[in-house]
Amino acid sequence: MTKQAIIVGSEGQDGCLLFDLLVERGYEVIGVGKNFVRTTQPIHLQSIDIRNSDAVTNLIETTKPAEVYYLAAFHYSSEEKFSNLDSRCMLMTSMDIHVHGLINFLEAIRRTSSRTRIFYAASSLVFGNPSQTPQNEQTPFNPLCAYGISKAAGVHCCRFYRNTHGVFTIAGILYNHESYLRPEHFISQKIIRGAKSIQQNRQDRLILGDLSVIRDWGYAPDYVDAMHRLLQINKPEDVVIASGEGHTVREFVQIAFDVLGLDWKYFVREDPRILRDRQPVYIGNPQYLKKLTGWKPSISFQEMIHKLMTDNSR
Repeated sequence: MTKQAIIVGSEGQDGCLLFDLLVERGYEVIGVGKNFVRTTQPIHLQSIDIRNSDAVTNLIETTKPAEVYYLAAFHYSSEEKFSNLDSRCMLMTSMDIHVHGLINFLEAIRRTSSRTRIFYAASSLVFGNPSQTPQNEQTPFNPLCAYGISKAAGVHCCRFYRNTHGVFTIAGILYNHESYLRPEHFISQKIIRGAKSIQQNRQDRLILGDLSVIRDWGYAPDYVDAMHRLLQINKPEDVVIASGEGHTVREFVQIAFDVLGLDWKYFVREDPRILRDRQPVYIGNPQYLKKLTGWKPSISFQEMIHKLMTDNSR
């Protein structure tokens, strides 16, 4: 029997990649976006407001999917945190998307489709300023920003429905993961687009924040594979999804410019006003994920950047 899956947030990087992956693996897929529903099935569905509990309940009750992937996210880049973004607006929107919409799906599954399994995309930002490096499943949450606060709340909601109501729900704590589908305000795309523009004489320099910031970067297609693998395990629990390696922004820049035969030192400038706070070191330990699912990264950090430089067509 063909499995059916719902992807909430199907218009984002992970949603697009996961949609294609599940189709390749024989699923019937319904993708729920901000203003549309994309489906592989010959059925008509209206666009779904994930904040509307009745609409979500009707969707789950009607389709009774085997799996739901809750990937909806309200993103802003780390370089935007010192702009004029309104804290109240960020918190309320983050809670709406990362928590209230999630609760609607968890409750709908509890009430109408108890066999449905749900994956929630959390973030390394739940750790805030981590108490240890690398971080693992036992590292305490200590979120410092609206995104991290709301994602941590979402994880706790998953745990509540899992422990109290028996819903099969897994929160994946995701570290940075990249593909050519990343929006341009992400640091990876800022570097890649900047390097290409410099090569094409469309700009003469690239302004970035602290080049010494360390991040755990992985390849996004590998991470959506991990999401799918996790919903196939026997016992639900929350799991870190990461490469396990830390690399500086400087390393990313050097490799990207090397691909184009350019010396990055001539073109890249640091602006200390962009990131004024000391940045925490986010590196995840993927050993438990590997133990549970057999997952491992398909390409290295260097190979990923080479691929991004050649796959990016925008």
